[in-house]
Amino acid sequence: MAKTIGTIRVLLVDDSVLVREMIRDILESESDIVVVGEASDGVEAISKVASLKPNIVTMDIEMPVMGGLEAIERIIAENPVPILVVTAVTGVRTAFAAVSKGALDVIEKPDISPENARNLIKKIRLLAKVDVVAHLSSLKGTSRTIGAKRVVTQGYAKGGIVAIAASTGGPQSIHKILSHLPANFPVPIVITQHIAEGFTQGMVDWLNGVTPLAVQVALTGDILAAGKVYVNPAEYSMRITEQGMIILGARDARQVYNPSCNSMLTSVAAAYRERAIGLIMSGMGDDGVIGMQSIRAAGGVTLAQDAKSSVVYGMNRVAVERGIIDRIVLLADIAAELVQRAGVR
Repeated sequence: MAKTIGTIRVLLVDDSVLVREMIRDILESESDIVVVGEASDGVEAISKVASLKPNIVTMDIEMPVMGGLEAIERIIAENPVPILVVTAVTGVRTAFAAVSKGALDVIEKPDISPENARNLIKKIRLLAKVDVVAHLSSLKGTSRTIGAKRVVTQGYAKGGIVAIAASTGGPQSIHKILSHLPANFPVPIVITQHIAEGFTQGMVDWLNGVTPLAVQVALTGDILAAGKVYVNPAEYSMRITEQGMIILGARDARQVYNPSCNSMLTSVAAAYRERAIGLIMSGMGDDGVIGMQSIRAAGGVTLAQDAKSSVVYGMNRVAVERGIIDRIVLLADIAAELVQRAGVR
């Protein structure tokens, strides 16, 4: 099939010939994508990134000679390029560490299902456009870890909640925010992050390593508590009741993206009203926009991650353009903003 002028050049890195062949077949079924090379280990990947100059790299983690984590670190330092980690569910805990090294996202190794193939193609097209140097520069902005000093706030009532909606690019931004929140953060945090089934626990384990707060996979019947972070499991839709209880249900078939940010945020708006702080972050599509609108209509506070630090300025962009965001916040300042609005003592 002839390729168009705006072809996306992809380098595949995986020690499995079968996996590389499968990914190649999926990607080269598209007229605007070409696989320019393959590598079976990290050393070979570093060399081929330098010589082939791909627009994006798909990277396995567990490989001989040199694994993906070291390879990602070297590539980002020497020849920065968008990197999409493609991993099996069994390796997801290690895979999220790759995001800390500079990878843009983590995705499950594809199978022959049309849905997984479409998801991979969508990610490739999306991430190939990212200016990695500018993005990583924005992530290095100085964040202030807030201690026990009291911050005087206005218009915020005791017993509130922080509700975060995120998609592509969300994990690394959430990682940065949680790493700068204090142990005495006075309200619970609930997070809905678009992620593959089976990946939630791996992300939770990774986040727990950088924050004094207790991060956990949300369960039906959990009662929200200050100092805890509840992450929406990928397999379920999550709602919060007026009693501060988590209810997990079947995914909403009407929603394009799952787990649904709109479902979670809308329930938070109804349950907490003016005591809710909503934050919409990096991600494709518009999931979460309706939920943020509900929080604002109920008298809560609505925040959006800034464009420069977003891997994909999509969900947050739509929310901003619809005029439902009270404040756009630089990623480096989000932790301090949440501390101020939550009224840390």
